[in-house]
Amino acid sequence: MDKLVDYLGPSATNGPYARLLLNSPHNRNALSTALVGQLHQGLRDAAADQDVRAVVLGHTGGTFCAGADLSEAGGSGPPPSAYDAAAARAREMAALMRAIVSSPLPVIGAIDGHVRAGGFGLVGACDIVVAGPRSTFALTEARIGVAPAIISLTLLPKLSARAAARYYLTGATFDAHTAAEIGLITMAADDVDAAVGEIVADVGRGSPQGLAASKALTTAAVLEGFDRDTERLAQESARLFVSEEAREGMLSFLQKRPPSWARSK
Repeated sequence: MDKLVDYLGPSATNGPYARLLLNSPHNRNALSTALVGQLHQGLRDAAADQDVRAVVLGHTGGTFCAGADLSEAGGSGPPPSAYDAAAARAREMAALMRAIVSSPLPVIGAIDGHVRAGGFGLVGACDIVVAGPRSTFALTEARIGVAPAIISLTLLPKLSARAAARYYLTGATFDAHTAAEIGLITMAADDVDAAVGEIVADVGRGSPQGLAASKALTTAAVLEGFDRDTERLAQESARLFVSEEAREGMLSFLQKRPPSWARSK
């Protein structure tokens, strides 16, 4: 299996933290089943390392994460099989986001690239997020016939209601400064590495028990939402992904053409 997530422990980072790097530039770090599984494993490896006080989640290339891997999204076989596959992927994504939220380690997002669709779920799950000047954000699901269903588990607790409505419905692109203003990220920075380094140094002064208990206070309500809404949202996500509109939207995206509903009559 190709290595799509690089794990760097404290001996490599020269600090009290582990770094997870999304490293699948051929598809803009899309959330393939393999990448999700490797990221899950990296989180487990970090939590098992007594020398790790925090996890820095970053990326290689100009895109942090482009969302779902559309080459996998449609499933195969008759509609029931496709639906089941889409629901399973949504549950897998929910499990990954929940692992970030429930980890006893603070997870710090280090972003200096594009964030799209499901990539927002990772951003929302992180405890602290720094984004640089090359970062752009856009929730474009509605443009391909679906919705940001499962990633709402981490997004809606962070975004203001007005901001969620605006960017869920328009798919408009915004920058790191706007992302900070609406609560999606913690701060915009010209030098992401320097800003993250300062945060890691501060977090590194905390004890394992103190960090875990402090983080738990900030995530309790989010985890309640996971327990309450994951299955409902996974089924909604699957229903949308196997619909005719979504098939047309994904095909038009892959073929780099407007979808049928955007064509002039």
